[in-house]
Amino acid sequence: MEGQLSAEGFEQLRLKSRPELTSASLTRFGSNVYSTVQQQDYSASVWLRKKDKLEHSQQKCIVVFALVCCFAVLVALIFSAVDIWGEDEDGITEDNCSKNCRIVLVENIPEDLSYSDNGTAHLSLYQGLLSLLDSAEKTVEIVSSHWALNNIDLEQSHPSTWQSKQLFKRLRGLQSQEKNLKIASDLKQKDSKELKALEASGADIHFLNMTALTRGNLHSSFWVVDKKHMYIGSASMEWHSMAQMKELGVIIYNCSCLVLDLHRIFTLYWQLEYKDFVPAKWSKRVFALSSKVEPLKLHLNDSKAEAFLSSSPSIFCPNDRTKDIDAINRVISDAKRFIYVSIMDYLPLVNIGSHSSGSTQPNRYWSRIDEMLREALLLHNIKVRLLISCWKQTHPLTFNFVWSLKTLCTEIPDCSLEVKFFCMSEQKNATFPKINRNKFMVTDRAVYIGNNDWIGNDFTYNAGVGLVISQAEVPSNSTIVEQLKAVFEQDWYSWHAKSLHANMIPECIKHKMNHTAALKVP
Repeated sequence: MEGQLSAEGFEQLRLKSRPELTSASLTRFGSNVYSTVQQQDYSASVWLRKKDKLEHSQQKCIVVFALVCCFAVLVALIFSAVDIWGEDEDGITEDNCSKNCRIVLVENIPEDLSYSDNGTAHLSLYQGLLSLLDSAEKTVEIVSSHWALNNIDLEQSHPSTWQSKQLFKRLRGLQSQEKNLKIASDLKQKDSKELKALEASGADIHFLNMTALTRGNLHSSFWVVDKKHMYIGSASMEWHSMAQMKELGVIIYNCSCLVLDLHRIFTLYWQLEYKDFVPAKWSKRVFALSSKVEPLKLHLNDSKAEAFLSSSPSIFCPNDRTKDIDAINRVISDAKRFIYVSIMDYLPLVNIGSHSSGSTQPNRYWSRIDEMLREALLLHNIKVRLLISCWKQTHPLTFNFVWSLKTLCTEIPDCSLEVKFFCMSEQKNATFPKINRNKFMVTDRAVYIGNNDWIGNDFTYNAGVGLVISQAEVPSNSTIVEQLKAVFEQDWYSWHAKSLHANMIPECIKHKMNHTAALKVP
């Protein structure tokens, strides 16, 4: 019985102990599972933290990279908008540039153009340009719309071509003297044999597509030498300018303040090579250093003077650059006693059709200069003289417009307008016509020397540059104002100048009066 109980007790004990064993096993198993889950959770947490750190690090890199890019763009914009003086400007700044300058009037007078014996002879255009080449040390920059210095076909037929040929030879030799020649010209001159020859000799040439840029032409004519010396005037780089044509300009030496400003106009042209649009914003490197508001204060031939440069058309005028027409307005407005104008053509019209392919739009009246002269005559009682060239391309309406101006002074006291046509003698050989191509104005206070004729098209579409110099009168009469006044009066009183009369139409206009003439667009 005891044994049986023991067996039963043992069985009971065994049965009683099972739940306890199962519970412990489950506990251990649960603990293991929980531990595994904890480890997995920990690993996932670590991985997520690493992932977050990696993403945060990548975001940091992206932000830093973006900031660096923005900084680089900002620096580029700043440097493009600010002048960086140095090698590009040859160390010349607005603070150290030269203002003690020498100015020389240069002319080309055709060989058989006669004046009275007491006329003043000025330096010839040919000798003046050679003097600039003699002064060159590093760089010669030239803007000219035409190139015909070395026309071999005319060598035997015209005796005066030797000057232009010699000038062309000197230009070709600049590279051998380790001097740079840079030329800006109209795209219409791209096939010029002379420009190709100069390029083969080392010249750097840029062409402006004026048709695309302004629907006009390049009329600018100037030289910049080492950013110290300059020429500006009516002459182009063609043999006519040193032979048959009457030309006028000025050469200014050792005047880096003013010449640096002209160099900026050259740089503007240089940047427009082959472009078919004008930029909405210009680099500060082409901003004006002089204007009608803030002219440069200089000494010209030891006399105090103020000067500024102007440009046309208006879309070629970056910040502070005075428009050509506004420069003329300033000179006319400042005059107190007289205004003398010598130009090849006067025509206050704009011919839109001549600048728009296929356009048949008629001429329209362009009143700017006409109004300026009327105001000077009627409101300020200033004496006005117009000397206009008379040649085969003179527009017949020129006579009408100047006669309209003249009739303003009918029976009005202190109103004085005189008009003359400068008629060179007729040539037996019509291949070599002679024309007065002067383009200047002189008053009792200032001079304006430009590249454009006084035609609406020239100021609206064509590229040109003007120079305004203001000087007070001095006892010696040695100022450029007095010199240019003397040139005008010499032409005015010569037998080549024919007065305007109502019943006497100039020969150059008479043969066109019954024909429709297209507006001159040379």
